[in-house]
Amino acid sequence: MSNSADFPETGDGPARPRRPKPVRILTVAVFALAGLIFFTSFDTAKGTNIRTDASLLKLSDLVQERSRKNQELDESNAALRDDIESLARRDDDGDGKARGDRLAGLEESAGTRKLRGRAITVTLDDAPPDATAKLPGYPEPQPDYLVIHQQDLQAVVNALWNGGAQGIKVMDQRLISTSAVRCVGNTLILQGRVYSPPYRITAVGDPDRLRKALADSQAIQNYMVYVNVYGLGWKVDDEGTVTLPGYSGTVDLHYAKPVE
Repeated sequence: MSNSADFPETGDGPARPRRPKPVRILTVAVFALAGLIFFTSFDTAKGTNIRTDASLLKLSDLVQERSRKNQELDESNAALRDDIESLARRDDDGDGKARGDRLAGLEESAGTRKLRGRAITVTLDDAPPDATAKLPGYPEPQPDYLVIHQQDLQAVVNALWNGGAQGIKVMDQRLISTSAVRCVGNTLILQGRVYSPPYRITAVGDPDRLRKALADSQAIQNYMVYVNVYGLGWKVDDEGTVTLPGYSGTVDLHYAKPVE
């Protein structure tokens, strides 16, 4: 078979056009794509620096900003609740006192009212990053051994409830029946806000009973092994008489409904 189709005819016959080489076609396509990308980038930026756009902020920055916003909303919600209670007391009729006493009792049980009484505070903290095994027979620590985990915080909270705590505050927030103590890594997420160690848990109740409940907890006994071997932080302090804040967030159930 002849290859004359790729070359112009010689002699008196009409010359056939050369076929464009694949390399030339690819070059044109690359330049066209580059132009499209440049135009799209220019149209997206519209005079702004897209490298520092809010959508490119680190996830940790966004989490901290949302935590700050949630705190502001909690404070605003608490202020509005106080206003509503003031207006209700002002407009009370003859039966207002009885209803007010009943409401106060319900709010105290729900944890939405301030609580004053004798208290202890438990502080948990990560171990030093360069920690080594302090006792013979134990392996050198893995990174996982040196940080506070969700189960450690839950063990303290559960022990304090078992010890007859009338109310518990984790960091600066009051716990209620629907509160969930959750950790991502060694970061605590509580009721929409984010905290880093050291973690402080304050409980109002009989200090002796609370201390005994901590000592009797099997989960805390396991935690104390890591305290003694790897240096995890653990401290229990008598606080004297303190006032726990009332819970100021929403009390509505979003993912569960009461049984009718």
